[in-house]
Amino acid sequence: MAAKEGRRVSVCIPARNEAGTLRGVVESVLSSLVAAAGGVGLVDEVIVVDDGSSDETAEVARAAGATVVSRRSPHGKGRAMRAGISEASGDLLVFLDADVTGLHAHFVERLVGPLLVSPETVLVKGFYRRPYRGQPTGGGRVTELVAKPIIELLFPDLTDIRQPLAGETAARRHVLEEVDLEPGYGVELGLLLDVARIWGPGSVGQVDLGVRAHRNRPLDELRPQAREVLEAALARRPSPVAARPDPT
Repeated sequence: MAAKEGRRVSVCIPARNEAGTLRGVVESVLSSLVAAAGGVGLVDEVIVVDDGSSDETAEVARAAGATVVSRRSPHGKGRAMRAGISEASGDLLVFLDADVTGLHAHFVERLVGPLLVSPETVLVKGFYRRPYRGQPTGGGRVTELVAKPIIELLFPDLTDIRQPLAGETAARRHVLEEVDLEPGYGVELGLLLDVARIWGPGSVGQVDLGVRAHRNRPLDELRPQAREVLEAALARRPSPVAARPDPT
């Protein structure tokens, strides 16, 4: 709170058909981090972008106390994030996924902390353990099978990023306004690669969020996500260095 120094912090939650878990996500932030009228809290506003949901996502978000931006039809996660940025008034923006169960206020505190105390940090990624089918680890199949291998091959300076596709992310507003966000699920990797290219790998911070549990999707739903992640990476792959001519 002392480091906040008058800056505004917005929490943005892109959501599509997440009525079952969204209330817990919103309430965990509002109950602990947003001050009552006249007070000062770490978070100044919570915005949910309802990306064309067919369930009661928007109604649940409003009932929980969030500001809701509704889109009539799905436009993709990246476009939902852009809509949240346009609506938000914060100097610093924290993004949370809407399908997380057991989200705690420390997610936001830890994500925004490096931005408040470290001027050279412009993007913060969360990392965590991901349970899968009753086992303590094993989640994050697109991360392990697509994102990390392509980073190792094409972007080796970023191999220490533990969760490159983490939806739990925080960034400075000017950074989000300067880069082009991928429209769909490639948005997280695209943002990471663009920030590293423009501001350098050292501008990316990481924070331990503990355990992150969410609904694990079947493979037929993960394939389109994996494709979009791959497309985002290939669109940003470094240009090959031309071989120097043999003087002989």
